[in-house]
Amino acid sequence: MPQSQQATRFPPGTLSRSARLDSLPVTARHRRLLVGSGIGWALDAMDIGLISFVIAALAVHWDLDTATSSWIASVGFIGMTVGAALGGLLADKMGRKQVFTLTLLVYGLATGASALSESVAVLLLFRFIVGLGLGGELPVASTLVSEFSPRLVRGRMVVLLEAFWAVGWIFAALIGTFVVSSGAQGWRWGLVIGAVPALYAMYVRRSLPESVRFLERAGREEEAEAIVRDFERAAEIVPGGTRTRAPEPVADAEERPVGGIWGRTLRRRTAAFWVVWICVSLAYYGAFIWIPSLLVAQGFSLVTSFTFTLVITLAQLPGYAAAAWLIEVWGRRSTLAVFLAGSAISAVAYGAADSPWQIIAAGCFLSFFNLGAWGALYAIGPELYPTEVRATGTGAGAAFGRIGSIIAPLIVPPLLAFGGTTAVFAVFGAAFAIACAAAFALPEKRGASLS
Repeated sequence: MPQSQQATRFPPGTLSRSARLDSLPVTARHRRLLVGSGIGWALDAMDIGLISFVIAALAVHWDLDTATSSWIASVGFIGMTVGAALGGLLADKMGRKQVFTLTLLVYGLATGASALSESVAVLLLFRFIVGLGLGGELPVASTLVSEFSPRLVRGRMVVLLEAFWAVGWIFAALIGTFVVSSGAQGWRWGLVIGAVPALYAMYVRRSLPESVRFLERAGREEEAEAIVRDFERAAEIVPGGTRTRAPEPVADAEERPVGGIWGRTLRRRTAAFWVVWICVSLAYYGAFIWIPSLLVAQGFSLVTSFTFTLVITLAQLPGYAAAAWLIEVWGRRSTLAVFLAGSAISAVAYGAADSPWQIIAAGCFLSFFNLGAWGALYAIGPELYPTEVRATGTGAGAAFGRIGSIIAPLIVPPLLAFGGTTAVFAVFGAAFAIACAAAFALPEKRGASLS
């Protein structure tokens, strides 16, 4: 038996470290991990959201055409595609915590540096580097939180992590409304604020624990045991594995990553996971990167457009709250499918909206359902794969999904020319519908232990 599998076996009558973590109640230690990872997640969202306001402002102040504006958005997603794939691979080799810290540092510094851009070419270069860091961080953070969360609330914990995305996007909308729109140089100051993650990376490096499952695979038994005992003490449980509960069984043979994520045992779920990722990315980023610019093109002022976007963004929070509750009631797959169906209907409604109240109402429903779907998707990802390929599998899905986010900003201008806003959001609605169908091919993992 390989060394990595031997490390997780324990004498009869004791629990593995993973089982000990799974059976704990939620403690202050879990909440600290969730908030610590979540703040990094929120800062990621702030950066992505901020660029949608920067693009709208630069289109006015630099007189950019829609094609150039599209590339400013897309080049960041190209970087995210590369970063997501590399981040997942590195996290399975170096550890979740190390890569989480590195990616925060990379995109925080690059965001601050992009504020100094004097040309579109320089801004494109920095946006690519920002994407490298951003793409690598998201799947790593969800994997880390998932591996520490108690089994019965794991899905809810990951959705709550994803809810920090709404907090970050709201901050981006506030910065856009009150800083970016303040004048010709407002976009620079907005990007300077976006450099905060570089400072946060130093805090992350010091305070967050490394994944116990990763440490066991790496043969770092003493470190793994110390972390589990720390969590047990926080739950006021005597540290150790001799609890009055049957040991957790070893994962079934079908769960073993024979041939990797595209091997015989995992290929079906990987294919469905990738389809959901690319469709949701296409529709979400296409819509929310362009909404501020589309509102300006419809005749609304920069300030009014940003204010509308801020109101629409606020609807993300109840969407996450609903998904966080339903994911442990309905299960992962049903919650994801329902929120994707709601997203499809809302996208079509937004495309048909022609008055301010209709735009805001349809936009709020789109925010509610779309971001609830994101929460469920991030909860499902780490549960699909065993420890050996967990970060790789979630990172690869995110990397493939970024193809959709690259394409999304580029297809909006020709769709606008062809059929206006109605055609744009009809395509996004169709993408959500396809994702909804693919969600039913994913296995249901509610209440199951991580392999």
